Amino acid sequence: MEEVAAVRQAALAAVDDVEPERLRERITARLDDASLSPGVLTLVSASAAREHPTDPADGDADRAAGVQLIYEGLRLTRQLAHEDPWAGGDRDAADLDILIADILVSRGFYLLARTEAADAAVQVVRSFGHDQTVQRTTGDERLDGTLEVDICELAVVAGVTAGGVHPTPTLREFATDLGSDGLPENGRLVGDEIADALTAHTRTDHPPSDGTEAAADH
Repeated sequence: MEEVAAVRQAALAAVDDVEPERLRERITARLDDASLSPGVLTLVSASAAREHPTDPADGDADRAAGVQLIYEGLRLTRQLAHEDPWAGGDRDAADLDILIADILVSRGFYLLARTEAADAAVQVVRSFGHDQTVQRTTGDERLDGTLEVDICELAVVAGVTAGGVHPTPTLREFATDLGSDGLPENGRLVGDEIADALTAHTRTDHPPSDGTEAAADH
């Protein structure tokens, strides 16, 4: 599956300069075992937004890697919050993992910083922090799944804006529905059903030619 390969290659390239080597190897191992659905959804969305789709590795892979790295960093943070290894587990490994989570999120931000998805990426992290805080105080486990919902929206925003499409509320709603039961599997993401639905949305969701819709969002 070329989308998976493109996401993995771009994500690994984004952390290739991390030192020391032991830290980089631990990050690489985590990415090798990760679900790459967030990055794949980004590429599928970019392809749907373009009248003439391009190869996944041509320009959009960095956006896909940015979304993927942010998700992996936040997912690791959530795992650590649940397990709390500092209270009786391997504290050294936990300290290393929290550093890895920070690196993944920061590298993801770097890849999206100069894109139209930058603000959406910030909002994902803010929402994650808020939801985790509320969950700890209320015990509402339903808030755990909001990360997957939010990351699917970020993936679609990062993808369609690469293709010159403004993400309307209906397109964002479609994206959040994709993540309502967890991350979709890669096979489903590259199938005709989701691709056709995204294409239908993006073909009717272009902003006005004078840019007034985009300006109204800022």
